[in-house]
Amino acid sequence: MKKLKESTFESQNIDHIGIAVKSLEKSIPLYQEILNFEYEGTEELEDQQVRAAFFKTGHSRIELLEPMNHLSPVATFIKKRGEGIHHIALKVENIDERIQQLKAQGIRMIDQKPRIGAKKVTIAFIHPNSTHGVLYELCQQ
Repeated sequence: MKKLKESTFESQNIDHIGIAVKSLEKSIPLYQEILNFEYEGTEELEDQQVRAAFFKTGHSRIELLEPMNHLSPVATFIKKRGEGIHHIALKVENIDERIQQLKAQGIRMIDQKPRIGAKKVTIAFIHPNSTHGVLYELCQQ
């Protein structure tokens, strides 16, 4: 694996942290009422087989991910690892450029081309085998 150049992720921020949960209904009160994060709503993502709930946390967000069925990648994640942090999403200026830059540096991508994710944001996932087991998502507003 090639070493990432220092400039690869310069000036990026964390857009959100995705957390896999078994039940939004049981999880939302913790984030809304106890942790006092601002609840922004829930969205169903049929193509990803998840329901997502969003919370504002300063300049970032928390995204809770509930599998819609046992075939969902999030259901597989929970079965293997339990509930918890699923991915970290990074804001990028030009997602196409970032994908090409990462691939040129030997980074394996799950998504070879950007696609539309929650909140109609353009996304692409980096394979965790290239990032020491961490699933990263690139997000372009």
